[in-house]
Amino acid sequence: MTMLLIWTLSLLLGTVVGKEICFPRLGCFSNDAPWTGTLQRPLKLLPSTPNEVNTRFLLYTNENPSNFQTITADSSTIEASNFKTNRKTRFVIHGFLDKGDGSWLSDICKNLFTVESVNCICVDWKGGSQTFYTQAVQNIRIVGAEVAYFVEVLQSAFQYSPSDVHIIGHSLGAHAAGEAGRRTNGTIGRITGLDPAGPSFEGTPELIRLDPTDAQFVDVIHTDAAPLIPNMGFGIRQTVGHLDFFPNGGEEMPGCQKNILSNIIDINGIWEGTCNFIACNHLRSFKYYADSILKPDGFSGFPCDTYKAFTTNKCFPCPSEGCPQMGHYADRFPAKTREVGQKFYLNTGDASSFARWRYKANVTLSGEKVRGHVLISLFGNKGNSKQYEIFKGSLKPDNIYSSEFDSDVDVGDLQKVKFIWYNSMISLTRPKVGASQIIVERNDGRVFNFCSQETARKNVLVTLSPC
Repeated sequence: MTMLLIWTLSLLLGTVVGKEICFPRLGCFSNDAPWTGTLQRPLKLLPSTPNEVNTRFLLYTNENPSNFQTITADSSTIEASNFKTNRKTRFVIHGFLDKGDGSWLSDICKNLFTVESVNCICVDWKGGSQTFYTQAVQNIRIVGAEVAYFVEVLQSAFQYSPSDVHIIGHSLGAHAAGEAGRRTNGTIGRITGLDPAGPSFEGTPELIRLDPTDAQFVDVIHTDAAPLIPNMGFGIRQTVGHLDFFPNGGEEMPGCQKNILSNIIDINGIWEGTCNFIACNHLRSFKYYADSILKPDGFSGFPCDTYKAFTTNKCFPCPSEGCPQMGHYADRFPAKTREVGQKFYLNTGDASSFARWRYKANVTLSGEKVRGHVLISLFGNKGNSKQYEIFKGSLKPDNIYSSEFDSDVDVGDLQKVKFIWYNSMISLTRPKVGASQIIVERNDGRVFNFCSQETARKNVLVTLSPC
């Protein structure tokens, strides 16, 4: 009741008082609605000053992959650095309580250097992020303005095209990227939102949050989209891009259910361990992105209405135009800007490497009728998978059992399949079961057909060859 009274008073006061603050280079910022004084943002706050936010640009390139050069939005400092105008430029912006020289930002840069020549600029705004959340929400307006001004300097001083700029933002950093895009009139080539922050942004007008008009292409990874109360979900639930990916359903990520002690006593230190425990799902988004750089086809997103439809095998294989890749290679999808709010689902692993490759198997049984479990493993020209369970229950000859599964190995073109069955029952008759046919389909729709006339007792492998 007290909280409701405070919010109501804030809204009433907000309709009365309106202020504006102006800064050289960046322009003016008001606390009028929808920036503040709304249901989502009842407190009448203005951004901190640029000096307080202290936005810094830390440049890594292929020539200096481990030690950044601090540059400013001034042509002389850019010319004196390793910045090259014949490369793409990717900005990486952190979120609330974080910092620009944190390891995950430079890790993304280092992964990028293995696949391309690039100007990778980590944006540090810890002066504005390490404060109360409601204040940090306002401070991203300064960060977005600083990034936009930097892009404008690149354009005016070096004739550098904004279409060669890609901004990658995590949490509040995703909305800072959106503000930079808005200020450059949507001319920036691409913005990637890594679990954009939900509180103070969910359900707000496009003006104050990331949206598809902020860049020529906007892709988003949602990993913590459960409600803030009671689930402590920090990410936004609504679609805010052209392509919105919801790995593992977008709310609970595999590997984030470890016990409290194992998270907090973390190999990287107590502070990072505590963050991993409190915000593990939220942090997964930038870990998925970092992995996706090194696994160009390991994060296929399937168009689907819901995650339930995806998990009940209703969205396989990919449509004729293919599936987009969540993460770094999302821009390769031919239909990426066909419409806004396209939703895609996929599963990931519970630890790095998070990449998975989805397959569908139809297993036609032979032999005797028993109860048990059916498993198969795939062998291809790129590698071999572990065993995956296709079915458990009553096993009947000539019945077809079908399932989809996510392999941690891309096996490539299939060459053979191994079949095994087991149960925990003791049987005097020692029944035999086999697979007369196994049809395996990849997510690209290619089908591989394998056959065998062999049956075997439980726990004995049977190899099927191409029919």
